[in-house]
Parts: sequence; structure tokens; C-alpha cells
Amino acid sequence: MFKRLFDILLALILVVLFLPIYIVVSVLILMKMGSPILFRQQRPGEKGKIFAIYKFRTMTNETDENGELLADELRLVGVGKFIRSASLDELPQIFNVLKGEMSFVGPRPLLVEYLPLYNERQSKRHDVKPGITGWAQVNGRNAISWEQKFEYDVWYVENQSFLLDMKILWLTFLKVVNRSDISSDSSATMEKFKGSR
Repeated sequence: MFKRLFDILLALILVVLFLPIYIVVSVLILMKMGSPILFRQQRPGEKGKIFAIYKFRTMTNETDENGELLADELRLVGVGKFIRSASLDELPQIFNVLKGEMSFVGPRPLLVEYLPLYNERQSKRHDVKPGITGWAQVNGRNAISWEQKFEYDVWYVENQSFLLDMKILWLTFLKVVNRSDISSDSSATMEKFKGSR
């Protein structure tokens, strides 16, 4: 209950503070990549309940001769690359927090298609609301393996506290300032999870 109140108050403050950034980023996307400005995708939340996550769009819609979207690294260029590296693409998720679908801190909401691939322990990441940032994000983000990421997620679920959330928010601020761990070693974003061995 206290965490939800904190989320609402912080979200309202940040929406007001970030309003100029919302406007600038929206204009840049519209000018450089066209519409839509927002990327909307179905993600599983607490208890696996599906919701629509919001992000600023960072990739172009370029396709190959067969009409298939080009690889992420080919579509993540220019202004989109800057928005991603500065983590500005995550800002619209503050509205997911206001709606009660997400929290500021918790395991990141991943793709719906991953749900049947989690083992029993990994599934515990859905015992809490997903977050804009989390323990896995401040301990490697896209630069660590899926298994490491899920271990950090489950550790957070088992050890969550207000002080831990404050620590994660502070470490997230430092990560954003340093623009670290945005990409994995072999991809512009993160390779898809295919299940643990």
C-alpha cells in the first residue's frame, strides 16, 4: 500500500518535471522517423496479467525486399539510438505506473511469448508488479545472460523492501547518467529468450 502511494506521488511529480522532455522527444521522433511516436506492446504484469506497455519509438519501420523488418541494429539509428542510449524511451511507462500496471521498481515486463518458457523459479518474477527499473537492470541490464537476469529478478521478489527500492532507484540514476549496459555483447538490444537448459 505504501509502495503504491509512493509510485503515484513520484509519477505525478515526474510527469510535470519531464513534460518538456516529452514534448522535445515526441517532436524529434515525428521529424526523424514519422508516426507513431509511441511504441505500444502487450506485456505480462503481476500474476501474468497482460497489459499494454508504452515506450517512445526508437526504431524505424524499414523492411527488406520481402517486406520483413530489418534487424534491430539496422533500424536503431540516429535519434532513435540516442533516445535508447539515454533511456528516454522508458519515460512513457510512468503512465503505466499511474494506471497501476507497473511500479517504479520491479522485474522488467518481458514478452508474452516468454511465459511458457520460464521454469518454476523464474516464474516467481511475476509475483510482484513489473518495474521501470529493477535489481537486474542495475546489475548488468542487457549485458548479462537471461539466467543471471532472472536470478536477480527472483532475488528482488524474495528480498524487496523500501530501502532496497531506494537503492535501486539511485543506482538506476547512475546507470542512466553513464549510459551503461544498454546493449548485449552481440546485439543492438537483447537476444530473445529461448528457455533455460
